[in-house]
Amino acid sequence: MGRRDRGEEVSRTATRAIGVVSRLAGMASTLLVTSFLVFSSLYLAPGDPASFLVRGRSAGPEELARIRHRYGFDEPFLVRYWDWLGGVLHGDFGRSYVFHQDVSSVIWSRLPATLLLIAASALLIAVVGVAAGIVGALRRGTRTDSMLMLLVTVGAAAPAFVAALLLRSLFGVKLGWFPTIGNGTGVLDRLHHVVLPAIALSVTFMAMVTRVARSSMLEELGREHVEVAVSRGTPRWTVIRRHVLRNALGPIVTVSALLISGMLVSTSIVETAFGMSGVGSLLVSSVNQMDFQVVQAIVLLVVAAFVVVNFLVDLVHPLIDPRVAAAGSAR
Repeated sequence: MGRRDRGEEVSRTATRAIGVVSRLAGMASTLLVTSFLVFSSLYLAPGDPASFLVRGRSAGPEELARIRHRYGFDEPFLVRYWDWLGGVLHGDFGRSYVFHQDVSSVIWSRLPATLLLIAASALLIAVVGVAAGIVGALRRGTRTDSMLMLLVTVGAAAPAFVAALLLRSLFGVKLGWFPTIGNGTGVLDRLHHVVLPAIALSVTFMAMVTRVARSSMLEELGREHVEVAVSRGTPRWTVIRRHVLRNALGPIVTVSALLISGMLVSTSIVETAFGMSGVGSLLVSSVNQMDFQVVQAIVLLVVAAFVVVNFLVDLVHPLIDPRVAAAGSAR
């Protein structure tokens, strides 16, 4: 390797390093601003936070003053935010007003159910959604493609709670194939319980991924080098595997990852509909019971998950699609 080549390689490495550092700085800034907004939500809620803690009991000014002092409500806003942020950085999200436990413990006890639900939904999105998009692109203009596009349109328009109600009514109540409430006990029972919630959660996202996969595949199928490869007699599936699917994976992976990270918000609807004890249903109950510490922690974790996934997608995308890396180097 010549001196010029080594210089270009060092320059590319430095550019990539600067890009990673700038993304990390942007991610840290986003999380910092989000933490401030999330903590400020306590002060945007109507009423006195101390009055929420007495739970409807009549309390005199002295008792309310003791509660404010106990939970630090009498401290200046910036002092409270700084103390809370310092605790968050050490994994301490405070203490739940309802459960009288550390918020981390409350969330951790509900996390496995939510992670199982998201994992099952992600599997459906990755397998069914992408496969349907590929089939639709390869069978463009046929009845199969028309039927898939009809299902995609219906799926994209169906809210999660509507899908949950339909699935519960048909496969849970009428046919009795699947349980309709609870998390289940044991590995097999938990998997049995999560089938309907996972389908309800992933219906809309599967439709979106199918559209993206179909569009990306059709775009690559129309490329000149693909037509040249076909005209030279290269087997169709070899062309699809080497030239079409590989180049189409970039947008598919990007959209799928972002949609899966956004499912954390939709779990609240599905978990409530199926009576699951997860983080999503915990968020709903905490909002209703005004357990601000838990709400703040869950919202911050959801935003953090979305930001981190977005960061990882930015790093992985150039590895999947070399054209992205080439464009970045050219810039």
